[in-house]
Amino acid sequence: MPRKKKRANKKKTVKKEKKLALVSVSDKTGIEKFVRELKQYGYNIVSTGGTSRALRKAKLRILTVEDVTGSPHMFDGRVKSLHPKIHGGILADRNNPEHVKDMKKYKIRPIDIVVCNLYPFEKVLRKDSFTHEEAIENIDIGGPTMVRASAKNYSNVAIVVDPSDYKVVLSELKRNNGEISYSVREDLARKAFEHTARYDSLIYAYLRSKDEIPDSTFPKFVDITLEKIQGLRYGENPHQKAAFYKEIGIGNKEYGIGITNGEQLHGKELSFNNIVDMDAAWAAATYFAKPCVAIIKHTNPCGLAEAENLTIAYKRALEGDPVSAFGSIVACNREVDEAAAKEMSSLFIEVIIAPAFSKGALAIFKQKKNLRIIEMGKESLKRPFRGYDYKRVSGGLLIQDADTIQLAINDIKVATTKQPSLGEMEDLFFAWGVCKHVKSNAIVIAKNSKVLGVGAGQMSRIDAAGLAVNKSGEEVKGSVLASDAFFPFKDVVEFAAKYGISAIIQPGGSKRDQESIDAANQHGMVMVFTGRRHFKH
Repeated sequence: MPRKKKRANKKKTVKKEKKLALVSVSDKTGIEKFVRELKQYGYNIVSTGGTSRALRKAKLRILTVEDVTGSPHMFDGRVKSLHPKIHGGILADRNNPEHVKDMKKYKIRPIDIVVCNLYPFEKVLRKDSFTHEEAIENIDIGGPTMVRASAKNYSNVAIVVDPSDYKVVLSELKRNNGEISYSVREDLARKAFEHTARYDSLIYAYLRSKDEIPDSTFPKFVDITLEKIQGLRYGENPHQKAAFYKEIGIGNKEYGIGITNGEQLHGKELSFNNIVDMDAAWAAATYFAKPCVAIIKHTNPCGLAEAENLTIAYKRALEGDPVSAFGSIVACNREVDEAAAKEMSSLFIEVIIAPAFSKGALAIFKQKKNLRIIEMGKESLKRPFRGYDYKRVSGGLLIQDADTIQLAINDIKVATTKQPSLGEMEDLFFAWGVCKHVKSNAIVIAKNSKVLGVGAGQMSRIDAAGLAVNKSGEEVKGSVLASDAFFPFKDVVEFAAKYGISAIIQPGGSKRDQESIDAANQHGMVMVFTGRRHFKH
């Protein structure tokens, strides 16, 4: 009789013991409804901190982590779930007799579902301003440990990191009599490791950005964490698929504002090539301090000018190459007002990008259905983008510092007998600033803070000079010429003198520099060396 009674009691105990689901989420979207459904499938809920408070406020009966572990939260909540009764319940292999034996010995209950997403470190990075202490406190420890442990043991445990997967889990429970299939647990585990890998990459990138003096060598391993902004109709060509991604954190005080922070106010969907050209246009226009308009075609400036206001700057930029400006990208480094908008609206432009647009300007632009208007925000001029420049090659990436260096008066050396006038010096600095944004081999001819002609991406520098002179027309006499790299021969100097160009700015450093200097002296020209080049491939 006692033996029969014992069996009856044992059967009764097994019947009462419910499965456990551990719930600890930062993103509480849909969590109350999900927990109610889990309870209907016979799950007891174990929860922590803010999640447990939210569930109890919703009048849901739950267990706290303290109820399971018998240990209190410590160190302002830094230690909550790091306990054998939690991680043993997650990590134990229920098909391993030794694991099952240890669970019974230490009174550890298995945990079948873990619902966890992490402290909002990414949300902190997205803020305009935050403290280092705030960032550090939002580095989750217990959460990633639970997620990784659950994902490792996906043979026994379902790990849910994304609220959008709640429906998937509930559908599985309904279809499989309260169970979740192996294939779905495997998919959830893969997503969980993606979640923690991205999280750690963000922390690493943030801590590297704190370096006052960056390492002289680049790190051995680089993780680039990207978020998809939108799919694109196609890539550079219609047969190529493409999408637009954003680096996490771009826009805050640590990283600065990049092209991915722009807001489209009007017009049809951006294309792959639009975005590439927008980036080139924005970089060119914002390089200059005075009101500036850059007109870009295939990443190269076909027109660029500074002036006292945007209207005049646009007119002068357009004069540089009105034919190539058709179907261009236009960038401005000031708010576009109604007067400037009226001028721009007479030309077919693909995209106009600026820090801001007046109501009157927007009203004019919106009369053109397809014209894309991109607003970068007024803060964009105060917080320029800071980051690495990546170039894709087959099988890897080339990584370099961005070419953001400005030319200072103390950086230059006048190599010729003749000294530049104040006007020539201003134009030399202007032409050099434009040349920095032109594909190599690059030659820029300018006068009175206006681009007259550009020779871009040529295999020889003399050919680039020929194109720039051809574009400059009759205004070329008395202009200045900038070259992104040194002259290996004196041919460009001789060519420039033939057309009345009065001054040249170039890096210097060629073995034949003296030949170029002698040619410039012979023709009464000015030649200035910068000591640095600006290749752009």
